[in-house]
Amino acid sequence: MQGHVTACGLIGALGPAGKTSGQRGPCPVVLPSMSFSEGQRMNSAQETLISRRSIFSFRDHPVDRDLLEEAFEAARHAPCHKHTHPWKFYLMGEATRLQLLPGVDQIVRLKNPEATSNLLEKARRKILEPPELIAVTSRKSPDDPFREEEDYAATVCALHNLVLSLWSRGVGAQWTTGAITRDPIVYEALGVSEHEERVIGFVKVGYPEEVPRTKKKALDEIRFYLP
Repeated sequence: MQGHVTACGLIGALGPAGKTSGQRGPCPVVLPSMSFSEGQRMNSAQETLISRRSIFSFRDHPVDRDLLEEAFEAARHAPCHKHTHPWKFYLMGEATRLQLLPGVDQIVRLKNPEATSNLLEKARRKILEPPELIAVTSRKSPDDPFREEEDYAATVCALHNLVLSLWSRGVGAQWTTGAITRDPIVYEALGVSEHEERVIGFVKVGYPEEVPRTKKKALDEIRFYLP
């Protein structure tokens, strides 16, 4: 059978450009059409894993705090070697985001000394417009590089748990690792030491304006059974 897969089990239809309905608040998130052979069904976890997409445009509506807390709860249950739990999540409000703007402007001007006010404004909107913006950090282990590498991997697992939990509730996200995420001004705004924690990126969160249709590699291209 064929049909649209929807997060939260809600039904809807994509517009011409894959846009969701114009209603505000928690909404049906309609995902790319998927086909299943007769009798085949996906459980809710598998559906969430396969249907998730990075979201690049969000509606101007805050995400329910209970859904965020539910996602953070999922994140803290991610697997981690030796139970180090190296991750931290910083939900940045307006005041914190405003502290980042001088760093954003500097990065833009370093790349393009002739940057126009429109270009600067476009870069600032990437920080100011997402309904929710989360900085994710992983604990550093300067004396144990391998442990630090393992902890980074664990933090990515926690981040993905966060994203998947949100997606299962009809909330989209995008993990970004742009230059601003590595700027010293971020550590200052978060109030953390860059000697103790590493910012591994920001997660933009919100109700999707549209869901991209993307093509994944075929299973035979990425999975190999060896003797």
